Amino acid sequence: MAGKKILLIIGGGIAAFKSLDLIRRLRERGHSVTPVLTKAATEFVTPLSVSALAGEKVYQDLFDLNDEAEMGHIELSRAADLVVVAPATADLMAKMAAGLANDLASTLLMATDKPVLIAPSMNVRMWEHAATQRNLKTLLKDGILTCGPNEGGMACGEFGFGRMAEPMEIVGALEAAVNDGPLKGRHILVTSGPTHEPIDPVRYIANRSSGAQGAAIARALLSLGAKVTFVTGPADVAAPMGVDLVDVQTAAQMLEAVNSALPADAAIFAAAVADWRMANAADQKIKKDGNGLPVLEFAENPDILASVCAGNKKPKLVVGFAAETQNVIENAAAKRKRKGCDWIVANDVSPSTGIMGGSENDITLISKDGAEDWPRMGKDQVAQRLAAKIAEALG
Repeated sequence: MAGKKILLIIGGGIAAFKSLDLIRRLRERGHSVTPVLTKAATEFVTPLSVSALAGEKVYQDLFDLNDEAEMGHIELSRAADLVVVAPATADLMAKMAAGLANDLASTLLMATDKPVLIAPSMNVRMWEHAATQRNLKTLLKDGILTCGPNEGGMACGEFGFGRMAEPMEIVGALEAAVNDGPLKGRHILVTSGPTHEPIDPVRYIANRSSGAQGAAIARALLSLGAKVTFVTGPADVAAPMGVDLVDVQTAAQMLEAVNSALPADAAIFAAAVADWRMANAADQKIKKDGNGLPVLEFAENPDILASVCAGNKKPKLVVGFAAETQNVIENAAAKRKRKGCDWIVANDVSPSTGIMGGSENDITLISKDGAEDWPRMGKDQVAQRLAAKIAEALG
């Protein structure tokens, strides 16, 4: 995707420190960032650090004669392709909803004619407060885009929704908002995460997949303009903003969701689907009753990848994944032929590699033309490279 001009408004919350990484991530992807700091934001990050990372002047004051002479606030609000507010505090959201314009940030938000994306961040009680929820409804009705907030622990010690979305989630959301890349108009299906196959109502069979690679692939496809249907099991990593999300638990549910999402131009099966399920899953919790160990009867799960490849709705490009612990290339190449897919992304998930559940991947892309080794890199970088190859293959 061609680099975009981003006007980044940094609000006064503890999550403002994440804005520094957000700037770095945006610039890595070729976007330019013009930063605006509220007065409260300077209590958490310095104008110097923001300016150094952005490589641009920081704007702070509405009535700064030099800034107004150089670039008036009206022009500043119109020069960007997208306005991002991160963190968007409860105060900033209230100002936006009420149409207040009493400082530079709120005035820019009133004056802009460009899309606006907010990444809310605040204490869980503030997020749940009726006033904040009313303001959110108003902003959504006004066409304001949102990313997050996420659920988790907070600096104040409480737990719940209110954590600002992570920088790469925001990048994915903003790129989806302004996408005009080579995959515009294409529908791509992505599966991700593990599946959980119940033994009884409180126990299940699963694997260590975090869903990080699948989520990264979905973000990368969004950034190139694709419409993404994201079918995910119970992953550790949040689904990207901007996808058509379908949550599932079991392999059977995933197969049903995949079939419902077709037709598609391409399908990427990054989910680590359990090979087996319990044929005799219990309706009640299995108890230790002194009569010996329970007998677990296994049944084979449906083969989602093979099913799609053999079906009459097979996409133009089908990409499977092969997580192996030995003979990686040979096993993956055999899997590609056996399943009938176009590409296989093969990786070694032996415990010593740290791949499964880690932040990096070391893959070999296998196609009818042979094996292409990629250097070990972050999962976001793997996703970007794979998305670019998919765009090239789809033409």
